[in-house]
Amino acid sequence: MADVEAKAADVPAEGGEPKISKRQADKDAKKAAAKAKKEASKAAAPAAKSVSNEPVDPFKQGWLKGVYNEKPVKEVHTRFPPEPNGYLHIGHAKAITVNFGFAKSYGGVCNLRFDDTNPAKEEERYFTSIKEMVAWLGFEPHKITHSSDDFDRLYDLAEELTRRGKAYVCHCTGEEINRGRGGKEHGPRSVCSHWSRSADDNVEALRAMRDGKFKAGEALLRMKQFLAVKPEEYAASEDDSADVKKEKTRLKSLAENPALWDCAAYRIKSENYHHRTGLKWRIYPTYEYTHCLSDTFEGISHSLCTTEFETLRPAYNWLLEALDFKTPSSEEKGPMQREYGRLNVEGTILSKRRIAMLVGGANVGGTSEPVGDVADELDAVTLEEDGDSPTTVPASEVKHNGSTKERKIPPVVRDWDDPRLFTLVAIRRRGVPPGALKKFVLDQGVTKANSNTMTHNLDSSVRTYLERTVPRLMLVLDPIKVVFENLPDDYLEEREVPFDPKDAAKGTHKIPLTKTIYIDRDDFREVDDPDFFRLAPGKSVGLLYAEHPVRCLSFTKDDSTGVVREIKAEYGSHLTGGKARIHWVGESAAHNSPIRAEARIFNPLFKSTKPNELDWKNGGYYDDVNPESEVIFPNAMLEAGFREIQDRAPWPKEEGEAQGTADVSSVRFQGLRTAYFCMDRDSTEGKVVLNRIVSLKEDAGKK
Repeated sequence: MADVEAKAADVPAEGGEPKISKRQADKDAKKAAAKAKKEASKAAAPAAKSVSNEPVDPFKQGWLKGVYNEKPVKEVHTRFPPEPNGYLHIGHAKAITVNFGFAKSYGGVCNLRFDDTNPAKEEERYFTSIKEMVAWLGFEPHKITHSSDDFDRLYDLAEELTRRGKAYVCHCTGEEINRGRGGKEHGPRSVCSHWSRSADDNVEALRAMRDGKFKAGEALLRMKQFLAVKPEEYAASEDDSADVKKEKTRLKSLAENPALWDCAAYRIKSENYHHRTGLKWRIYPTYEYTHCLSDTFEGISHSLCTTEFETLRPAYNWLLEALDFKTPSSEEKGPMQREYGRLNVEGTILSKRRIAMLVGGANVGGTSEPVGDVADELDAVTLEEDGDSPTTVPASEVKHNGSTKERKIPPVVRDWDDPRLFTLVAIRRRGVPPGALKKFVLDQGVTKANSNTMTHNLDSSVRTYLERTVPRLMLVLDPIKVVFENLPDDYLEEREVPFDPKDAAKGTHKIPLTKTIYIDRDDFREVDDPDFFRLAPGKSVGLLYAEHPVRCLSFTKDDSTGVVREIKAEYGSHLTGGKARIHWVGESAAHNSPIRAEARIFNPLFKSTKPNELDWKNGGYYDDVNPESEVIFPNAMLEAGFREIQDRAPWPKEEGEAQGTADVSSVRFQGLRTAYFCMDRDSTEGKVVLNRIVSLKEDAGKK
């Protein structure tokens, strides 16, 4: 009753203003106050963060962001510094991506620098290939430089280092040097008699090395680092002050680091011809001496490398500080070295030496061992590639297995770009897109920890990348001829089909369905099985893109091989479709169909998933080679749409291939129900050669 009265009171008298009850007025006031409070709160609240569609920059996250924050310079300058003594491998894809990508993200530049200080192992084909791989991955160097550009300056600094008493010429043998460094048992260390020679005498000896007065192995310039430091010099004492304890701890860390046991700076080379400087130099600088100085000459701000170089960082800084290019205990001046984890893909062989054995064959066993370079034997840290045996042990200390019988092992692969290998040239030839490789690298993350993964993870990443970026075609690997007896000889049914059903932008093409088609041998069984859903005698099955199904009437076999040669069938609307649809290629001279091809299917090169643990010294690796590592289908058939795909390559149009680095491997497509393929460089005008990039995802329901 009260509510009725209140409402009645709100009704205005004729011609007058409406009357509002006190109760209603209170309600309205409360509502207005609540609304005002809500509006005020909304106005005072911080603006909601807008959701950005921009992709996350991986170089401005996590560890890499921390590296930049340690040295936040305005002009970031990095470098990728490969040795031109072999082909790059999948691990280098990470180094390239990290160095170029880091610089680009922070508005900087990256150099491609060839560390060409070992003339005996360098060849022009390696220089060319390295440049091609960097471009293929989509990166353009700010400059292409060579360590050899600065040979004169490097030598002048070697003399300056020697004048400052920071280097000396040593005449010890490799065995004597290793003994002075504690030997295999890591015993007491000691310097040789040449260590205390005067600076003037050392400069004179260095010039004698330069002028050819010594033969290879008779002298080398060593940096006077911390080999002479005795343990008692950094032994802790209760009476030590905090500052003394700190200094002793620092000295102990340096003195016990093999990278600072008076490493070589210059060595004499018997094979001294250099492709860029000719015979000018008889002595060449080592990596430990050259690398940090080249970084300095080029104005590198961030020297990014893998974690096996972390123990070399003190030596890197020591030399720069000794020549006043860096302030001790500071990163303000000179380049800053930081290390990230390397990319390890289990099941791969990355060692140049071992790949060379696979490419060219090898003579193994026996008692002969190559004699190494004295300076190479002196390397403080073994920076071997995956699976390589340490190279720091002198030949005189090598233990033999007692066998004197040599074994000749034949080549296992075609060349360094064989698609079963994991060199970058091989990965490219296999058809892996550069964008897929870079994405795989970044998906593993860039941190201090090594990135350990399996080859099937790489395949999965590549497969996902290809799924929406390449067109689809029908490819029959092992064809069986099918003749439709109920169709006339001139029957032609043109089917317009998409290159990608989910992407109209890829376009369409026409394929011919005629009296004769070809299907894959795996899609036919001579004896039917209730769990087999494809073609068999008396059984119907659908054809991809075709309007009607087909039914097998009979088949004939080859008398000599016993394999099915031809199937007699019928096609039409009167047939009941089966549970499956199979792919096919029609025969039509007018459509240039089918296109003849050879398809190569690649599987793991070794039966073992850890081939680096095989016996490489005595040839045991050859016994583990997978006989099914390459399966060839010599009579494969492609549908006619392949020619358009070939003309429109690269697929996809991105990364370096879009900038003109594409070769035939950029002709990529998905073979429906088969695998992803690319064109191989062995293709000729009359025959297409295909490489399988990766298989399709497993289809558990396919039978």
